[in-house]
Amino acid sequence: TGAQQSATVANPAPGTSPDLLPHFQLEPEDVYIVKNKAVSLACRATPATQIYFKCNGEWVHQGDHVTQHSTNRSTGLPVMEVRIEVTRQQVEKIFGLEEYWCQCVAWSSSGTTKSQKAFVRIAYLRKNFEQEPTAREVSIEQGIVLPCRPPEGIPPAEVEWLRNEELVDPALDANVYVTPEHSLVLRQARLADTANYTCVAKNIVARRRSASAAITVYVNGGWSTWTQWSGCSTSCGRGWQKRSRTCTNPTPLNGGSFCEGQNVQKTACTTLCPVDGAWSEWSKWSECGAECTHWRSRECSEPAPRNGGRDCHGPELDTRNCTSELCTHAAPGAEDVALYVGLVAVAVCLVLLLLVGVLVYCRKKGGLDADVADSSILTAGFQPVSIKPSKADNPSLLTIQPDLSTTTMTYQGSLCPRQDGPAKLQLPNGHLLSPLGAGRHTLHHSSPAAEGADFVARLSTQSYFRSLPRGTNNMAYGTFNFLGGRLMIPNTGISLLIPPDAIPRGKIYEVYLTLHKQEEVRLPLAGCQTLLSPIVSCGPPGVLLTRPAILAMGHCVEASAENWSIKLKKQSCEGTWEDVLQLGAEPCTELYYCQLEAQACYVFTEQLGRFALVGESLSMAASKRLKLVLFAPAACPSLEYNIRVYCLSDTQDVLKEVIQLEKQLGGQLIGAPRVLHFKDSYHNLRLSIHDMPSSLWKSKLLASYQEIPFYHIWSGLQPFLHCTFTLERLSTSTCELACKIWVWQVEGDGQSFTVNFNIAKDTRFSDWLVPDEVGTPALVGPSAFKIPFLIRQKIISSLDPPGTRGADWRTLAQKLNLDSHLSFFASKASPTAMILNLWEARHFPNGNLSQLAAAVAEIGKQDGALFSEAEC
Repeated sequence: TGAQQSATVANPAPGTSPDLLPHFQLEPEDVYIVKNKAVSLACRATPATQIYFKCNGEWVHQGDHVTQHSTNRSTGLPVMEVRIEVTRQQVEKIFGLEEYWCQCVAWSSSGTTKSQKAFVRIAYLRKNFEQEPTAREVSIEQGIVLPCRPPEGIPPAEVEWLRNEELVDPALDANVYVTPEHSLVLRQARLADTANYTCVAKNIVARRRSASAAITVYVNGGWSTWTQWSGCSTSCGRGWQKRSRTCTNPTPLNGGSFCEGQNVQKTACTTLCPVDGAWSEWSKWSECGAECTHWRSRECSEPAPRNGGRDCHGPELDTRNCTSELCTHAAPGAEDVALYVGLVAVAVCLVLLLLVGVLVYCRKKGGLDADVADSSILTAGFQPVSIKPSKADNPSLLTIQPDLSTTTMTYQGSLCPRQDGPAKLQLPNGHLLSPLGAGRHTLHHSSPAAEGADFVARLSTQSYFRSLPRGTNNMAYGTFNFLGGRLMIPNTGISLLIPPDAIPRGKIYEVYLTLHKQEEVRLPLAGCQTLLSPIVSCGPPGVLLTRPAILAMGHCVEASAENWSIKLKKQSCEGTWEDVLQLGAEPCTELYYCQLEAQACYVFTEQLGRFALVGESLSMAASKRLKLVLFAPAACPSLEYNIRVYCLSDTQDVLKEVIQLEKQLGGQLIGAPRVLHFKDSYHNLRLSIHDMPSSLWKSKLLASYQEIPFYHIWSGLQPFLHCTFTLERLSTSTCELACKIWVWQVEGDGQSFTVNFNIAKDTRFSDWLVPDEVGTPALVGPSAFKIPFLIRQKIISSLDPPGTRGADWRTLAQKLNLDSHLSFFASKASPTAMILNLWEARHFPNGNLSQLAAAVAEIGKQDGALFSEAEC
């Protein structure tokens, strides 16, 4: 070629013809050494008597040449072809000093000719990308640029992109193109572009894959148009009318923000009241006419009927007999006398009946009292109910008690009156917390009698209803008075304890407890903050509690003061989230307090509302607990089989929702759940499957592992993160599956599952599923507490006052390992009541009363005079 000839150097001998100089028909070309394979260089020249290779200025040994001679038939000139092999070791000897090159030198009788230089390079492709694509969340129609700088290599790597393991071809999609710097550009993000993107670099040596970058295209919600105004709420006078809109234009998708603003507007309206007609006064009688009659009239005009009011009832004209000189006079006959007698008899009967009615009315009125007519005790809804006591000067009056429930709770035991003796409690020979005798007394109290639909219907009239979840699946509710009680959401670890006397006597509250799904409530997180607990509401907000209620809920944090800053957040009435308590710091208010334990927290609050536990990591050693759960279909009619690996926050409520979801999908648990400590190291979570029998199964996953981005897990706002491993049976008769699934954080902890089960009938792991909790979600009065009410009151009255040698509530707190909260207990009117309330919240329903009794008994033994015999 022209390029080869320009690189050829001829040196003719003096006095010879240049036409007889050797010229090359084949010159050596650049080559790459792949791994340890030697490469061959060849050159061919005519006419040539000798050809030798020179590499990096040194002649190649004659024995390393392979020479082949021939003759050009058209010219008769000799043709010589020479080959040599170059090994990796030869190139590596001068590696780093200069590039390895070789050149052919051909001789003839007329002189010498040199070929072009051929460079020999060692081919390689490094493992690590210089820049990998990163996960992003973008709004629809927004442009996306995914950068990719491939690993260093010789020859330079070619780059291609995969979307969900399928090749991205810009020629087939005008919305996609690849820049000269290998970045993938999506001009306008579409919902279909939500996928995992992988950058692939390859050359003649190897093929490298970058970490997958998850691109989520979200859609922010938009309001629909307003509906027409409704009719006025009243048919007469001032009322309200409303209109509404929905967040469906478009509907939020893939984590897009919900519409801001109100979905309902109200405005005042006035409806003209209907006015019923009324008669005017009768006119004067007319003169007596020839027919011995006269008349009078009236009009329906005071007022006249309007706005749909009713017309007047009765005659407009009234006529009567009369006498005058114009009419003929007739003498009264026997018929007129009979008429007059009848009228007098009727009048006498009416007078007698009226007298009897007045007498009966006076007798009934004399036996009534104003208290009976007081209907304030029947006030319903969320407002407190006042029960009016009977008057002291009328002891015989039976005060009407409100019907607080449709059921009657029966309490077994004797109701002992308080003794006026010593203040301290002496332990009898029997167990302290044994049943209180064999008496039987019926205690009437409130209970959740209304069905869920009725309760939600009443709740919907309140202003805060729009912020609560729809339905009653994750809600508990009940009606409570001063006896207190407990609400529980089954299988979630969430409960609300209302202690005795927390509700003022004479008042009744309808209380609810509800668990929010994380997509229902927008909880803003900043920086390294992460959601550590479920979002729970209890209410109604604004009720008056005289003692703190205790809200119990799970969490997923491995708490340590040097790694975490944990705060309790509460949503205000305006919808903003406020920090009301920082755990481990001195509380700035006495309204809230939190006891954080290994897997649950107990929030003392005197104000009901919406709460969540949020943490901010202080170091990369901070970690959260993840629950790893494996599910697969219970039946497999086809060759394809899916294993789903869920990565959940380690709280009961999330596991409950996943189990309910899998029941709908027909899934079964195929491995014992594991706990993984996920650190704030910014490294993703990887999942892979290994050790499948290749003769029975094969994996349809193209990559060696799957990956979940770090922030998707760390934020805690995406509860059901999972990966699916799609497998394929080679035969429908295959029912046994054995494999290993690895789940690990890059440069962090990992867990492995050894899966070995029968896909047709294996139920060995069903015991790991959350068992259905037995009991009602609402318990009211004594049934809601382990400690009998009278024993509780006796303990409180005994341990609240300071005791000799410290035998008081402080010692009880120490024995129950609660001495770190002494300052909080001391700030309350009854420290002992706070301790017992926390014990009830932590140990219901399986608390060991014997241990509590032993702790109280040890306090009593410190001073024998502290307790006196209490007899019923």
